[in-house]
Amino acid sequence: MIGGDGMTAAVKKEADAALNAHGLIKVRVFSDDRTAREAMFATLSDELNAAPIQHIGKLLVLWRPMPEREKTVDEDRMPGPKDVKVLKFSKRGGQRPEVKTLRVLGNQRLTSGGQIKRAKKKPISIKKRNQN
Repeated sequence: MIGGDGMTAAVKKEADAALNAHGLIKVRVFSDDRTAREAMFATLSDELNAAPIQHIGKLLVLWRPMPEREKTVDEDRMPGPKDVKVLKFSKRGGQRPEVKTLRVLGNQRLTSGGQIKRAKKKPISIKKRNQN
């Protein structure tokens, strides 16, 4: 949003950050002067190297292709097995709880009782069953 102060450095900085993050942004201008809004639209598009898409009333739409992000090493990895420590309390009150280390795989979950359950398969709809 561009308020009563008009086009400031902070507005340009935020618009640049939004274009980097999203590519397409809408900017609302709180000014009744149409020529001033058109000048702001041209200034934003020139200084931010963005394409002016639309100017409808007090709404300005700008587009810029998003920059390519570098992939980190772990970005393509899926969640792997986790080692979870579980306390098993004895039925007799005076003994120490037993500590067990369990390995939980990606398709498994740990219940509140300390047991490992596999994820349930999703049921296949009747329509898909009949297609095969």
